[in-house]
Amino acid sequence: MKVLLIMLIIAATALISVAQSQKIFPYEYKVTDMPNGLRVVTVPTDYPNLVSLYIVVQTGSRNEVEPNKSGYAHFFEHLMFRGSENYPPGSFDRIMQNAGASSNAYTSSDQTVYHETFAKEDLDEILRLEADRFKNLKFSEEQFKTEAGAVLGEYNKNSASPTFKMYEVLRETAFNKHTYSHTTMGYLADIKDYPNQYEYAWKFFNRFYRPEYTTIVVVGDFDQKEITEKIKSYFGDWKRGDFKQQIPVEPPQTEAKSKHIEWDSPTLPHVVVAYRGPAFSETEKDKAALDLLNLIAFGNNSDIYQKLVLEEQKAVWIDSDFGNQVDPELFAVYSQIKEPKDLEYVQNEIIRTFQRYTSETIPQKELDETRSRLKYGFALGMNSNSAIAGTLARFISLKRSPDTIDKLFALYDSITPADMKSMAAKYFKESSRTIITLDHKNSGGTK
Repeated sequence: MKVLLIMLIIAATALISVAQSQKIFPYEYKVTDMPNGLRVVTVPTDYPNLVSLYIVVQTGSRNEVEPNKSGYAHFFEHLMFRGSENYPPGSFDRIMQNAGASSNAYTSSDQTVYHETFAKEDLDEILRLEADRFKNLKFSEEQFKTEAGAVLGEYNKNSASPTFKMYEVLRETAFNKHTYSHTTMGYLADIKDYPNQYEYAWKFFNRFYRPEYTTIVVVGDFDQKEITEKIKSYFGDWKRGDFKQQIPVEPPQTEAKSKHIEWDSPTLPHVVVAYRGPAFSETEKDKAALDLLNLIAFGNNSDIYQKLVLEEQKAVWIDSDFGNQVDPELFAVYSQIKEPKDLEYVQNEIIRTFQRYTSETIPQKELDETRSRLKYGFALGMNSNSAIAGTLARFISLKRSPDTIDKLFALYDSITPADMKSMAAKYFKESSRTIITLDHKNSGGTK
């Protein structure tokens, strides 16, 4: 009860700080750049005796440009737990368990993140452990093949989900040249070939697991100067790389695309309607305006949600997917439909909603209320060391700076209803639209 009260007080203090300073990220932080290119972001907080460590590698499926070599960023998320020169297999899990630490990792299109939360007394040992696996990763070819089998099993499990398959087909349909055309897991044929790619895997690791692509974020109860010196002592001799990469540029989409998936097992029908959207920016209004529009047009309080899910009850759910990406991304809206006969109807309602905002101006009051909910929801979400560090990690993968958060929310504050209408008209064009539908092959629904 006492811990909960402390958390509420800290969250309330953060909200007051936001209101007074107009900065959405209310914590003081320090950015330190090492000679080898490693960046360190330290954020002291009032959460006693706890530390969260996030290591952000600016490498994701976006970086997998070579033919037949997809999914390696995700593969290394697995391989990084296999052991290192000074820590044999099993050491990582044992040390984390002994420390009572929570530990995990994830891979996205633009980043791979390794993270732990633990008592500050274990900081020294965990930093030493992390530095060793980043500098001295070690795994045998047999271990490599074992992990390749685990990744194949994960893919097979995921591909049994209709929503995963729709996401996979959407990306490979909408993108022709850019690496956003494949998911973070990669293509099945490439995953099946992993056991034969031991030497290539090391090439991938040596290209991207370098200090100039890495940012260490530490949030919690510590002395800032002391922890920076500790990180320097463990990571300072990590060798900078020299690999430079060109990501293929996706040409403009010139015609509408569509694809239907016939699902073997019984399932409710699904649809996703997507338009080619902008990349993340902390200076240009395009993405920020569409972020706000997304909340109004497709959020749980939106007209389409109220109509299709609550009133008519034709859709089980409606959800949008429009993340912050380094390169231009898709603005996609997914829905699961209750009856096959309503698949086309729901699809058309989603399209109609997109088109509605190309000509309709959103009231200023609705924009202001949406902006306010977004701001304070964001601030309230940073209610622990791990939440703060996780938030920073998402933005650091884009611009490698905590300043990005305040710049983005300042940009949100500058958006007008006219901006939102203008950006909707710019991006929600039929020629840039991709539609994927999925239904049981014997349902008799729309094909």
